[in-house]
Amino acid sequence: MADEHHLDATGLKCPLPVLKARKLWKQLDGGAVLAVEATDPGAPKDFEAFCEAQGADLLESVESNGVYTIRLRKP
Repeated sequence: MADEHHLDATGLKCPLPVLKARKLWKQLDGGAVLAVEATDPGAPKDFEAFCEAQGADLLESVESNGVYTIRLRKP
């Protein structure tokens, strides 16, 4: 199973969740999964664009009680 890394970006406003994810993303090996938790309602769209730009797979994007959980896999 691939390594799964977590990033708590709750309470951060756009573009900080993506910027923090990008910093961590650079350190990950191919196949690693990054799970981000964010409260910014723009985060799902921001991470869709991030995945397109990075060639990453968007595995999951769900919302529960105002927290968005977004999981992506590095190619």
